[in-house]
Amino acid sequence: MTANDASRWAGRNSAKDVVRAEIWRTLVETGVNVGPAFDRIPNFVGADTAAKRLGELEEWKRARVVKCNPDPPQIPVRLRALYDGKLLFAPVPHLTKGFPYLRIDPEKLAAKGVDFETAATAQGFLQHGEPIGFEDMPPLDFCVVGCVAVTRAGGRTGKGAGFADLEHGIFRELGKTTADTPIASTVHSTQVVENARVVMEPHDNTLTFIATENELIRTGARQSLIAGVDWPRVRADQFADIPFLSELRRTIEARKDSHGRR
Repeated sequence: MTANDASRWAGRNSAKDVVRAEIWRTLVETGVNVGPAFDRIPNFVGADTAAKRLGELEEWKRARVVKCNPDPPQIPVRLRALYDGKLLFAPVPHLTKGFPYLRIDPEKLAAKGVDFETAATAQGFLQHGEPIGFEDMPPLDFCVVGCVAVTRAGGRTGKGAGFADLEHGIFRELGKTTADTPIASTVHSTQVVENARVVMEPHDNTLTFIATENELIRTGARQSLIAGVDWPRVRADQFADIPFLSELRRTIEARKDSHGRR
């Protein structure tokens, strides 16, 4: 990895830094990236086909409430969720506003004459979605996360900021997901690496399904048994960059204290 490959989030896990830089370069060198690839969840040729494969899962068909990351390669996933009549939740990019999520209701969009193609984009759901806090979200039936690299064993790494693991810890803490809630991603086949390349720690969330332009992978992985946020592992920069995080921690810990006194 060269100095030019240094991501803004580099240094938190050197092994994953190397894998991410390799994937970003490979996507560009093979010409399968759509738009910029480096330092982000990269868009790719075949993202619509991968979303179609995900939509063929029985777990997807049964889901009524879907959470999906806000990145460009998952636009087809969000679009499919809306056309399938699912209640969709998408996080504010980088969780930088005073509220973490947008509620995107296809019935309300249709009533207002907002086309789903617009609402499926980050700009569109920020404009037409309803701001909502973690505590006010319903239980989630199916979760989709953005990835830079994945393994067939369910290992994953995003761009290195730690947003996905943090939000899923919060979901578990608040009872919005369980160890059985499916977690999936759509990636290009070149983003699938050997299992040893992405080592998962006990607190990490693993993928249940991976959809590429070529195949659907059932990983057989089970989720971490840790039922919440490991707050000591949350970095100081995350508390600084995510406006609502400190208050959310106080709310969660106050709830635990209240339950403990009963």
